[in-house]
Amino acid sequence: MRQWPLAVVLVTITLCAVPGFADTPASSSPKAVSRAGIPYKPDSDQAGPKELVDAIRARRAGGKLLNLDRMLLHSPAFANGWNGMFAAIRGQLALPGKLREIAIMEIGVLNQADYEWAQHEKEFYAAGGTREQLAAIKNVPAAIKNDKLFTEAERATLALTDEMTRTVKVSDATMKRIRKALPDDQVVELVGTIAGYNMVSRFVVATGVELE
Repeated sequence: MRQWPLAVVLVTITLCAVPGFADTPASSSPKAVSRAGIPYKPDSDQAGPKELVDAIRARRAGGKLLNLDRMLLHSPAFANGWNGMFAAIRGQLALPGKLREIAIMEIGVLNQADYEWAQHEKEFYAAGGTREQLAAIKNVPAAIKNDKLFTEAERATLALTDEMTRTVKVSDATMKRIRKALPDDQVVELVGTIAGYNMVSRFVVATGVELE
């Protein structure tokens, strides 16, 4: 057995006594296991089929896999379908980006999906959202009625998102309201976006995906 010098032993004991030193991983180290105890796939080309991993990286800033991707890649077939659908939602629809992000942030609040909220905060601002609006969305019932911060199309989006997320069934009044505010192609896209990001929130909450 190797005998360590006394000085090295004393330094090691001293450092381990510093609060947080022994159990704090390097900030650059990716998480290995989710809150639910499911291991993440590595952020490497071995995470899944190369073509699929490359396609996912192409949608991510700096080509880095998110923890969400590293969870989805347990099932390449599922991850492939997911990536295709959300690539369309994020980049191929006529629906205004701000309405998309308003719906996503509201879903994050309603479903207590902190990961979804954190991932889309910058996207919300980039789409034209303001800090005042973002703060207001945290109180959904009040935001739906707030005609000082939100346009009618935005309030109709908030109302539709609220009903689809909380009760699933959409009232006739709310559907008429959103159809008055948007053309039918964008209504269909908004409904699909709300449904899709409800799936995201439920997936990340159930699997315990944490923020990078």
